[in-house]
Amino acid sequence: QVQLVESGGGLVQAGGSLRLSCASSTLPFSNYAMGWFRQAPGKEREFVATITWSGTRTIYADSVKGRFTISRDNVENTVYLQMNSLKPEDTAVYFCAAKYSTNNNFYFFTGPYDYWGQGTQVTVSS
Repeated sequence: QVQLVESGGGLVQAGGSLRLSCASSTLPFSNYAMGWFRQAPGKEREFVATITWSGTRTIYADSVKGRFTISRDNVENTVYLQMNSLKPEDTAVYFCAAKYSTNNNFYFFTGPYDYWGQGTQVTVSS
């Protein structure tokens, strides 16, 4: 059974930083594009960032561009989300997701993704 496990969430003051990790011991990361999404209470899950299987291309939501960085280590089967200059509006549960892909495409919507993690809470206080 494929499992994606997120970690690194927590409580941080506005302006602070957190680094989220998403790892799997069963998924061959090098065959998958990876994405980060988030869901705040009462809101729909929204796209945050995505990275191609090769790690050569990344795309970000406008709301996090310039503050967040997605990266991956296919040897360690881990994808990261470095979050800097955090704002209270970044408060949400953050999910990582995997989409089988070897064509270096991006995936901005939740539908195409094959596997999801359980989520990690990020809370930014003002």
